[in-house]
Amino acid sequence: MSCAARWTHVVRHYGGQELRPSRFKIGGLCLGILGVLTVAACGGSSAGGGGANANILHFPFTNDPSTQDPGILDQETESELAQNAFDNLWRFDNKLTVVPDIATTVPSASNGGISSDGLTYTVHLRQGVTFNNGDAVTSKDVLYSFNRSVALRGPYASNLAAIAGYSAVRKAAAAFCAKGSDVNACHATLEQKLSANDPTVQMTGLTAPDQFTVMIKLSSTCGWCLAAWSLQATTATIVDENVIKNDPVNWWTKPGGPGVTDGQVGTGAFYMSAYVPKQSLTYKPVSNWWGSPKPTLTQINIDIKADESTFVSTWEQGTYDLIGYGGDSSLPLADVLRVKQNAQESPQLLLVPKGRTTWLSFNIGYPATGGPFVGESAAAKGLRKAMALSVDLNALVQQVCKGLTCAAQNGGLITKGLVGYLGDNADPLAHFDASTAKSLLHQYDPDGSKTAALKYSYNSDASINQTVAQFLQGQWQTNLGINVALDPHPDGHAFINDRLAGKFVMARDGWQFDYNHPQDWYDNLWGTSACGGNTSGYADNGSCGDGATDSNPTYDNTLTQADGLPIDQGLPLYNQLATQMQTDVAYLPLYYSVGQFMIHPYVHGAGSTAQADYYWNGITVDAH
Repeated sequence: MSCAARWTHVVRHYGGQELRPSRFKIGGLCLGILGVLTVAACGGSSAGGGGANANILHFPFTNDPSTQDPGILDQETESELAQNAFDNLWRFDNKLTVVPDIATTVPSASNGGISSDGLTYTVHLRQGVTFNNGDAVTSKDVLYSFNRSVALRGPYASNLAAIAGYSAVRKAAAAFCAKGSDVNACHATLEQKLSANDPTVQMTGLTAPDQFTVMIKLSSTCGWCLAAWSLQATTATIVDENVIKNDPVNWWTKPGGPGVTDGQVGTGAFYMSAYVPKQSLTYKPVSNWWGSPKPTLTQINIDIKADESTFVSTWEQGTYDLIGYGGDSSLPLADVLRVKQNAQESPQLLLVPKGRTTWLSFNIGYPATGGPFVGESAAAKGLRKAMALSVDLNALVQQVCKGLTCAAQNGGLITKGLVGYLGDNADPLAHFDASTAKSLLHQYDPDGSKTAALKYSYNSDASINQTVAQFLQGQWQTNLGINVALDPHPDGHAFINDRLAGKFVMARDGWQFDYNHPQDWYDNLWGTSACGGNTSGYADNGSCGDGATDSNPTYDNTLTQADGLPIDQGLPLYNQLATQMQTDVAYLPLYYSVGQFMIHPYVHGAGSTAQADYYWNGITVDAH
């Protein structure tokens, strides 16, 4: 993955509270989790529901989609829609396991889909798969979709970086799609080149031996590729060249469906039948859809609202069948508490652990911006550890999240429920020990001069960030006697840019995973390979020119080895990285996040994984 690509990949991960889209705009992890079946079966609606007709689903959505084009899509609010209209070769099921989608099987060494050297993947496509306009899906569509995504150089293009010829296509595309160039001309030129099979926009690692077989050759072994290529609604999603070539930029804004030659056409169970920008979206099921289970919903009505502050009250009044879908699962805490305390409504509240972790990053690798935590000396590590052990995470959960919207980050950096989670209470940095913390402080800063002018920097555009900051300030004052100044930044984007530049001594940090693989964390956030996305500078030797000096070849070498192995072989190595980061006190743990959903009992099959909403084709709505 190039430095430029990786920087883009990291920046888009911070929205909502994180300034991100990527893929989640959520709050914190709950301690008690209500199952989907419980939500669907228990309790009674506080009002009449979202309409008189069965199998019509109605819910709100805060963001007008900026795109539905998988080649450039980035926001969770966009992908939560697009995953129902488009498919990949493989997808994540409701347990975040990779399962076949358009492909007949998930390639592996045991089924012959991956060669013995790990460099060649043989993909067999299902026959009879069609786009929602009736066009048949063949191996040509896979080659077109992958090559187009790489040439567009969108935020997730680097998910395809291991395929042979990736870098050459990116370089060629940059020549006619330079930054600042006319978008329409750029896309039109790309479609012309793809249609003409111009080799400059064809990855050499992609071939199609026949109509339903695709061969993918990698430039190096890749243990994380299958997971990355399963990420819905992004660069490994299959799209229809016959449609896109007619309007390369705006094709996704127009209704799809049977016979459409210029609109949003995908292979999913639903198609967009109407779109009024900043007002509403309507989806309908694809008749005779090739997949399963077949949709029972006859229509999905989505209201686009700029403000989600009234979502809960409107749901309680019966206007909406559910709320929390579309990435809007960070509901006002006061509303969540009220619903939780209401005996009739409480069974309709679904709290789902989400794949976001929030922690504090120290300035470890950027000596130019200074601070007492720079480097790997005993003093620097000791002071970092003192700051960590002085924070009572259980108190944070109760005071900031009321035991509902976050949980203590005590199982490592990777969120509970994901591959790479270390286990409950497995992170030694999460153990509150004020006595040891004070002893370390006195040992390494006996006169208090090193910690006399500390600041904690954070983006203040989300209320929880301000509350957490005030909590931390109180913990350090009470347990260490240190007065840490708060440094709020109302412009979240500017804060992220400054954090990426290593400008802060202590700063709020976090990540929302994309695909269920540790590589998504360890490659993008720490070490030399993070290349501009390493906000703490930890284990970064500065070879990307980012000013870091914290060389750690053990981290880099272990990561490179782990990334090339199947997950069962690579996981112990990723866990070694987790242990190394804890020993080096590379972060101060804070909390995991949760999504809050409210679902009326006449809605069945709705819910969410740690990554995304359940697909619409699994939902039914009773008459109400």
